[in-house]
Amino acid sequence: MPAMILRNGRVITLDREDRVVDAVGFAEGRIVAAGAADAVAAAMAPGTPALDLGGRAVVPGLIDGHAHMDREGLKLALPSLAAARSVADVVEIVAALARRAAPGDWIVTMPLGRPPDFAGMPEGLREGRWPDRHDLDRAAPHNPVYIRSIWGYWRHTLPLVSIANSRALALCGIDRGSVPPAPTVEIARDAAGEPTGVFVERHFMPLVELGLMAKAPGFDVAARADALRRSMRIYNGFGTTSVFEGHGVAADVAAAYGMVRTAGAQTVRAHLVHSPAWSLLGPDGSPAAVLRGWLKWLAGRGFGDEWLRLSAIYAEIDESPENRLRARALPQTGWAGFNYDAGLPAGATRELLLEAARCGVRAVGIWPNMLDLFAEVDRAVPIAGRRWVLGHIAVLTPVQVAAIRDLGLVVTTHTNRYVWKEGVALRDRLGAAAAEDIVPLRGLLDAGVPVSLATDNVPPTLFAPIWHAVARRARGTGEVIAPGQRLTRLEALRCASLYGAHLTFEEDEKGSIAPGKRADLAVLTRDPLGVDEDRLATIVAEQTIVDGRIVYRRGDPDPSAPPRSGDVAF
Repeated sequence: MPAMILRNGRVITLDREDRVVDAVGFAEGRIVAAGAADAVAAAMAPGTPALDLGGRAVVPGLIDGHAHMDREGLKLALPSLAAARSVADVVEIVAALARRAAPGDWIVTMPLGRPPDFAGMPEGLREGRWPDRHDLDRAAPHNPVYIRSIWGYWRHTLPLVSIANSRALALCGIDRGSVPPAPTVEIARDAAGEPTGVFVERHFMPLVELGLMAKAPGFDVAARADALRRSMRIYNGFGTTSVFEGHGVAADVAAAYGMVRTAGAQTVRAHLVHSPAWSLLGPDGSPAAVLRGWLKWLAGRGFGDEWLRLSAIYAEIDESPENRLRARALPQTGWAGFNYDAGLPAGATRELLLEAARCGVRAVGIWPNMLDLFAEVDRAVPIAGRRWVLGHIAVLTPVQVAAIRDLGLVVTTHTNRYVWKEGVALRDRLGAAAAEDIVPLRGLLDAGVPVSLATDNVPPTLFAPIWHAVARRARGTGEVIAPGQRLTRLEALRCASLYGAHLTFEEDEKGSIAPGKRADLAVLTRDPLGVDEDRLATIVAEQTIVDGRIVYRRGDPDPSAPPRSGDVAF
């Protein structure tokens, strides 16, 4: 592994003294010294190459506490319709795809609209309507066509819409007699009662593509592995060097990670949580018995290494019939990457968590009702000190914060949703007296609870949650949500790095810049301690270093291209 000195910069160490120093040196994948340039040079081997930072800021590699990293690259796996401004444009784009396809081949595209949220449709099209089967038939008369819907949490507004042409409908057996699989699904019909090819869904996780349109090609393991490579480059571009997949991953995503790891192409360290598929047990299966048996390999830190590790189990209370319908598509999970049937009824979830506590398996939950269940389990089998995880926090009272502290939980956030997108609605619902309970970051830190910031992949940059933690501004209005819960910039950076390491029992290995820790670093375009507050979210990485190697450099022509090596100039 190469040795290097980064000097003439602002190295934000996040060490115990919160030092900001001139230089950092590393060798063999580990930090050797951080401090004054002369002192760092003296600690390194003679002739170690040095890179002049030109005053740029350096931070520890950022750690995303709930990333869904694989999903980002999948957005580039399908043809885009983002350039379409009319139904005629859609027809033209699909027709071009059909000219390159063999007759009978499926054509599956991204949703209509522009990423990242695909908003403003169909009013953004000149005709003010969705394309229908007849439009797509003109574009591709010899091919089945399916325009996928969005993953609803990209936008947090409904409905979701997908569109199929006549060949696709016929292959999937959809005709005038077809019945929607759930009350939240509409099969749009014309005046004669025939399906128009437009499907409207009023839930955030698509169901049509996994049910009615399940014969349309989904994402296979090879596609997911290719997407992961792209995802890692994108996350590296924001200074992220590690992720925690707190919602759990299904077998196909875990397999894709394994393929990337085996190929030596992994540039983001990943700690995966197991997403169970309980419907595979059949009606007589016992989740607790399964955990007691073959799932014991999730105990403790599980298995893996510093690059890829699998441990812990995702759990939630869920009896949704729609999720059971989605789970019928296994092993296909679509955009989710987790198993839709990971939830259980309340009683079974309690038994599962009790067995997890007995077996030493960590549990991860993301919904508010899990806190009470964690506390109930703790009364039978103490979990304090085991760092069970409560994620996606939205509203917590001081009493709940104290319970989280006493249970020894680690918290991950979803500020993109609960501060930025829905903060005003939450405040208006709770009232002024309880507004400070909205994502109470200050209250949690003051109580001694480690808080790991997370993106949920909406968007993939951790500098958005860092800005949310500092500014607490709401989308659209710019109102400050729960101002008493603001963090300082140093605290927010620590939540995006050191406390993320705490999430995976690696706080002695990474998360700050100190001798002996892993050389995971990000050189930034702007100084997060000095930039104007409202530009915090715009910070990106100039270079990202993982294990002492440059894995990303801004300016590479293709974000999915392999990083260049041997050239350390900016």
